[in-house]
Amino acid sequence: MVRRGEHAVVLGASMAGLLAARVLSDSYDRVTVVERDRLDAGPGPRRGVPQGKHIHALLPSGSEALESLFPGLLDELVAAGTKVVEDYTDFYFSIAGNRLSAAVQPRVPTYLPTRPHLEGHVRERVRSLPSVRIVDGHDVVGLIPAEIGDRITGVRVISRAPGSAAEVLACDLVVDATGRSSRTPAWLTGLGYETPPEEAVSVHIGYSSLSLRPAPGTEPETLVLIGPAPDRPIGMALLATEDDTWLFTATGYRDHHPGTTFDELVEFVTPFAPPHVLDALRRAEPLSSAVTYRYDANRRRRYDLVGRFPRGLIVMGDAMCGFNPIYAQGMSVAALQAVALRECLRTAGEDLERRFFRAAAQPVGVAWGLAVGADLTQPLVLGRRTARIRLVNGYVRRLLEVGRHDPIVAARFLRVSALLDHPSRLLMPTTIARVMLGTRRTRGIDD
Repeated sequence: MVRRGEHAVVLGASMAGLLAARVLSDSYDRVTVVERDRLDAGPGPRRGVPQGKHIHALLPSGSEALESLFPGLLDELVAAGTKVVEDYTDFYFSIAGNRLSAAVQPRVPTYLPTRPHLEGHVRERVRSLPSVRIVDGHDVVGLIPAEIGDRITGVRVISRAPGSAAEVLACDLVVDATGRSSRTPAWLTGLGYETPPEEAVSVHIGYSSLSLRPAPGTEPETLVLIGPAPDRPIGMALLATEDDTWLFTATGYRDHHPGTTFDELVEFVTPFAPPHVLDALRRAEPLSSAVTYRYDANRRRRYDLVGRFPRGLIVMGDAMCGFNPIYAQGMSVAALQAVALRECLRTAGEDLERRFFRAAAQPVGVAWGLAVGADLTQPLVLGRRTARIRLVNGYVRRLLEVGRHDPIVAARFLRVSALLDHPSRLLMPTTIARVMLGTRRTRGIDD
């Protein structure tokens, strides 16, 4: 591993920040993680992660990346109660109105840790690194530029305790992992740099979640995902969690947000949930009140396209790109970015920042294309539907229809949506042939 410097500072101790700290610990003598929340309140949801009480999913690509960063972590999670889907007959997945073949076998396990459970285990792994220090209960006030040259030389932070004074953390590298509320664009403007070009697609998604306990014998598949469809702007998820309870989420676009009581959520999903899932919900015991969350827009900041940019500063996680949460891409993309950062750190060269932004743009771009493409199948989502987007979405619609009865097509789609395979794999001649042949059979042309 190439030594990069004495001190690196990570802003934010959520998943992206923790993963950045893990990677930086191999190349810097010291790594300081600055977090505004107090982290001594136990492993439960915290204020800085308002979506922490809702359903999260770790895509197989994300779990593979996490295991490469923390060997043994996945077994550790399972030993602590995390559920895992290895036989996909235990996964009910309906997308755009098509329930994919129950015979699908992508040959990769899907781990189902809740967000606090996963983040807690990762945080303890990071805390155990001798070169990493986590400083909680502190706000970041701003970046400190070098007196000469385009470089960031530190950050200014302040304790949230009353009467505290700001202090300077001098460092060789700053990683902004503060999430969608990142102030880096404003800080760059204040320092005379250009802000990154930004892409946004408004989705106005809302969802409500609660925990429950199904009646014995009524438990459905370990993971039930039913996404919105072009003629139905609402969906749901239900999955088993670590303590043998279940999390239930209902979601909808714009004016179709779910209610806030258990009965309202069950009524909300009744028109489209399969009978066995509805039976499980109606006979279940709710264990908590519903919590709600709103998400306005997919937003991507194109740091890979910026011209003049200071050395000593990197942005990752949701601070770079935030996705519609119903696609469960965020944590996995953050893990893939951390792997990209590790590879850039291993390569000698001074242009670390630009090399990282270019490398991170690859997984981010794939996830962005999948999320935005799916959102633009919704008539309620405003956005430019280019000829390419219409063509691709038309093909994917046919592919999903075929995937209802063709497990090979379904598996290829699942591997792409899990960010394991590039979307171009869906355009291979063998896949196109199966889709075209399957479409003909579905429509009865061969009868």
